[in-house]
Amino acid sequence: MPEGDTVWQTARRLHDALAGKVLTRSDFRVPKYATVDLAGRTVLNTVARGKHLLTRIEGGLTLHSHLRMEGAWKVYGSGERWKGGPAHQIRAVLTTADRTAVGYRLPVLDLLRTAQEDRTVGHLGPDLLGPDWDPDRALANLLADPARPLGEALLDQRNLAGIGNVYKSELCFLLGVTPWLTVGSLPAERAAQLPALAKKLLEANRDRMVRRTTGLRNQDLFVYGRAPRPCLRCGTSVRVADQGDGTQERPTYWCPTCQRGPAPPPGAPQMWRERYRRTQK
Repeated sequence: MPEGDTVWQTARRLHDALAGKVLTRSDFRVPKYATVDLAGRTVLNTVARGKHLLTRIEGGLTLHSHLRMEGAWKVYGSGERWKGGPAHQIRAVLTTADRTAVGYRLPVLDLLRTAQEDRTVGHLGPDLLGPDWDPDRALANLLADPARPLGEALLDQRNLAGIGNVYKSELCFLLGVTPWLTVGSLPAERAAQLPALAKKLLEANRDRMVRRTTGLRNQDLFVYGRAPRPCLRCGTSVRVADQGDGTQERPTYWCPTCQRGPAPPPGAPQMWRERYRRTQK
């Protein structure tokens, strides 16, 4: 799933291509909006709110989209061939005199009143890359449920907005704790570091095409996607297991030597180890 830095990049790309320009064509390939025509309206801006995209359009309208796992917005010049996927995967098309933005595989696409955006994104916690960022509030949100595993709390966008599975795993590694450690068991000094560290990681990567957290040449990430390769710090095999609240499980990576705290429930690592074997065949 795209994380806050990727969504921020997408918002900037859409804003640069469309903002201040008049739509010459709109095409929404979802039944609910199949008859909507926005041609003649000016695109005001596009902003990211956590993992949500808000494209504001003249007349008090906002096109809200969410990429989730596979969605993408692509921007093309006049006459340029669209290459984001087959035509049946296109969900939205916004065209100006010189640019066309095409939304592929968008699982969430809504047209709403700009004045009612809070109904869609008002539940989100402070945005790590947004003007509303508030580290004290973000930390208070996380600490409000001390019995919750840290990994789950970091993914909850109501606590702070923008962290996905990659940053969850990398943050826990940098803090030296496993994602299954409860929030209340996180040492106070590390809890105090968490908001600033999370913001530092996302800000450092919002202008990069390749996400990096290590500062090491040819090694982009400390643990995410590295199982069963050696830990970059200690050489222990990086492990992977599912983590979730029962509604959605996410592959979670950690080093059992560098990170202190509980391990996942028995059986979870074996499930992902088998998946890893299949991907190597």
